Amino acid sequence: MLRESFRVLWYTPFDVTSDTSIVVAGLRSRLASNSVLSSVATKQVVALATPPLFFEHEDVLKRHRLIHGLTLEEIDEFLAELAAVLEPVETHFQWRPQVRDPGDEMVLEAAINGHAGIIVTFNVSDFAAAAGRFGIQILQPRDLMREMSR
Repeated sequence: MLRESFRVLWYTPFDVTSDTSIVVAGLRSRLASNSVLSSVATKQVVALATPPLFFEHEDVLKRHRLIHGLTLEEIDEFLAELAAVLEPVETHFQWRPQVRDPGDEMVLEAAINGHAGIIVTFNVSDFAAAAGRFGIQILQPRDLMREMSR
């Protein structure tokens, strides 16, 4: 109850769960995905994640470090900063299977359990049917930025 009241007073209504691809793209570009990460850092967006989803972010960032050009130390620094601004979500219920990719299942579960209104992803079609059943909007990064600027 207090959490909802606090958000109404201090945050925008954008509670989101981000797909790992958004985090990777945000580190390698200055486009909409980077704007999503910046909005999380400045708390214009409340980003929700479960521990398994956060660890997936870590795993993918470290495996694909040649793509974004960060060292392991820089990745660890980024993850520490990300962890400081993420709102942790406990998984009370697992809703599997809802989507094809197990990594996407973690994103959907974080959104459902954290009462996120939005999942930010490039894979809109992969989430559309499942997210619709739970009343969660699926947006690409550029669409989230447009919504925020209204």
